[in-house]
Amino acid sequence: MFDSVGWGEILVIIIAGLFILGPERLPEAAAWMARSVRKARDFATGAREQLREEMGPEFDQLRKPLEDLRGLRNLDPKRVVTQHLFDGDSDPLGLNGFKNDLNGNGSNGSNGTPTIKPQTAVPQPEPLKPGERPPVDPDAT
Repeated sequence: MFDSVGWGEILVIIIAGLFILGPERLPEAAAWMARSVRKARDFATGAREQLREEMGPEFDQLRKPLEDLRGLRNLDPKRVVTQHLFDGDSDPLGLNGFKNDLNGNGSNGSNGTPTIKPQTAVPQPEPLKPGERPPVDPDAT
């Protein structure tokens, strides 16, 4: 019943009830609420049992799609798309077994000594002079 209501919310409701009803009427209100919830639960159980008796085995056939819909609450879209696109393969490119670290612990056949290649310097364009218009690339727009 309290799937989406946490203990913090219940505490706030109790404190608000204490201020609104006062300490004299709060126990009576809590008992009334408990009786009402119990009565509603009994009505729901009775209706379910009556429906099960009247429908017989068809009740389970009706209940199965409802349970499937209830299972959609825990739907993970990323997992569903991955499963659909890659036939359930969570690592379609095979990258989970490959480690690219400088300690040489990767699965690339290295001997354990990291090799760092010197980076070649890419020439940077000169900054624009004050008042100079930037170049325009007509193909880029």
